[in-house]
Amino acid sequence: MPRQARKCPPGLPVHVIQRGNNRQACFASGADLKAYANWLYEASLKFDISIHAWVFMTNHVHLLMTPSCWSGISRTMQCLGRTYVRYFNFSYRRTGTLFEGRFRSCLIQDRHYLLACQRYIELNPVRAGMVDDPADYPWSSYRAHAFGTDVKMWTPHPEYEALGSTKPLREAAYRRLFDSELEKNTIDEIRTALNTGLVFGNERFLDEVERLTGQRQRHLKRGPKPKTQCKD
Repeated sequence: MPRQARKCPPGLPVHVIQRGNNRQACFASGADLKAYANWLYEASLKFDISIHAWVFMTNHVHLLMTPSCWSGISRTMQCLGRTYVRYFNFSYRRTGTLFEGRFRSCLIQDRHYLLACQRYIELNPVRAGMVDDPADYPWSSYRAHAFGTDVKMWTPHPEYEALGSTKPLREAAYRRLFDSELEKNTIDEIRTALNTGLVFGNERFLDEVERLTGQRQRHLKRGPKPKTQCKD
């Protein structure tokens, strides 16, 4: 189905995926990952974005962020993309595009939907077979949530903070969330939301977002499948 114009209401968390064009690598070294993270942090400050969760893979990134204004997410990603692509092209003596034309995104409901999305993001390296434990992958927010690693761009979401009254209790509760795998239907729902740009939440949340944005948040009758599907 045609992708809708981007509307990210202030105060609602957004799951973003930015993928390398034709799934090509967009990070070739640790220095590249550090540069991307630094410019992401700077853009988040400039456009007043809270970054709750992330994972940087070889050819794509996942981000969970909350904007303070309607255009915050788009402006952050545009600024980050322009800066990082210039750096990458100069570093590797290449020209042309690096990322897909548009990042994909979907709005996320609070409560268990948000924590499920965080788990989906931080388990990406495990699903890819890169590590057995998300703690073994340094380029995600898991260590911040599970062990309190200090990361300057991290803003814990209130749903995470509600897991415990103290820092050790929150971290222990968060680690327990990873004792079981995400259910397949939850993974499918998250991927469908990213592919369609619709929300990840219950019916009441869908109604709320439709009122806020003036955009339909329910699927039309089944038609031909999209040519590309998010499998990350």
